[in-house]
Amino acid sequence: MAERTIIEITGEDRIKFLQGVITNDAARLADGPVYAAMLTPQGKFVVDFFLVPEGDKILLDVAAEEADGLLKRLTLYKLRSRVGLTKTDRKVSRGIWEPGEGAVADPRAPEMGWRAYDGRPSQDVDWDAIRVANCIPETGIELTPDTYILEAGFERLHGVDFRKGCYVGQEVTARMKHKTDLRKGLRTVGIAGEAPVGTEIVTEDGKPAGTLFTRSGEKAIAFLRFDRARGVLHAGDARITAGD
Repeated sequence: MAERTIIEITGEDRIKFLQGVITNDAARLADGPVYAAMLTPQGKFVVDFFLVPEGDKILLDVAAEEADGLLKRLTLYKLRSRVGLTKTDRKVSRGIWEPGEGAVADPRAPEMGWRAYDGRPSQDVDWDAIRVANCIPETGIELTPDTYILEAGFERLHGVDFRKGCYVGQEVTARMKHKTDLRKGLRTVGIAGEAPVGTEIVTEDGKPAGTLFTRSGEKAIAFLRFDRARGVLHAGDARITAGD
């Protein structure tokens, strides 16, 4: 399991502060964990994370390699808000069986199981297999600085809210939702043969059709151009079956 870092967010302005910078509705924390992201002003992906309410604070659960950059960005946006941001040494536990008291459901999809922050051991789970089967992207693989979150499935994964009001990158995201049809995006595909992550996917006649990402067995996550994602495609020596 990839390393995670927990940042504690405290202070009376914590909900109001988050509301202006994340893609989801921070008010939903009253009901449990929230999955969200931060974007650039141009609407592109910066980082994704989980927000988990815990008493008078919020736990922000983020990929460890992204923690320092996120903390710096949050501090920049904080200005005079009455908010505290503290990087901790708390650990994340994950599993899909018998969560027990104190665990919280992963808000992206039921198949992603539970998360906990109390030091319990994680369960031995093939997370890539679950991610691939459910087309769930991961930071640093499918989610990159070139990603638009709607193309990455954030609406399906409960990671964006279109009624909450303004946040950084909101205008571009709203325009993609209401004024355009998505022409590209992540899909689970069939794969036979070998090809590394990042291999270009092409049509039978050699036209660019997308990029190959995480693989598990005979399935993989791919970023595809929908107008070319039909029938048999190729990624290096691998044969890609995209379906209709």
